[in-house]
Amino acid sequence: MKEHCIEKLKNTTLKNRHNIEKDFTELFKTSFFLTKRKSGFRLFVKFILPITLCATLLSGCGIYSFRDAVIPDNIKTIKIGFIENKARYVNPQLAPLLTDKLQQKIMSQTKLTRTNNDDAHYQIFATITNYDPSQTVGVSAQQASTNRLTVTVHVVLKKTLENKEQEFDVTRNFDFSATLTLNQAEGQLMEDIIRNITDDIFNQIFSNW
Repeated sequence: MKEHCIEKLKNTTLKNRHNIEKDFTELFKTSFFLTKRKSGFRLFVKFILPITLCATLLSGCGIYSFRDAVIPDNIKTIKIGFIENKARYVNPQLAPLLTDKLQQKIMSQTKLTRTNNDDAHYQIFATITNYDPSQTVGVSAQQASTNRLTVTVHVVLKKTLENKEQEFDVTRNFDFSATLTLNQAEGQLMEDIIRNITDDIFNQIFSNW
């Protein structure tokens, strides 16, 4: 196993080697100050260097890491379906904005190639199932002071190579002043809604491998 990993590490692509070299450069810049002291050097050798070497070996044994994503190296393509909106109350901007943001995040933070083919290695389908602004979470002088908007998205991830399907829900609450109308609150909250829901979907898919 050890020899196999070492051999795969030798065959790592130039792009991956560049990333590894960059990581090592940053690491040694940080450790430079530690090595000025004998105790600091022992700390570097005992803890920091082994961790870095382990991460390097993993990258040569079937997994690559790119920013926040950890993906098996046999996964090359992804299909991202348009997010449907089946909530009782429909905000017409939510589905297209969320679809676009999710596509951008995956394309910028992974090496996957986007495709519309049904044989894509990963296929993502999502549906907005809840968009509920009716909750009251803060009361002052017998009047509502804070309302809460709850957004839930149901996600289906098909892993073609494994012939597996994974489903999960992402739910976020967004509080807003009861003095605002729903339209006013949506205008203030939309950026946070899109960012947070997108991050949660991305992390569920790529950070829990």
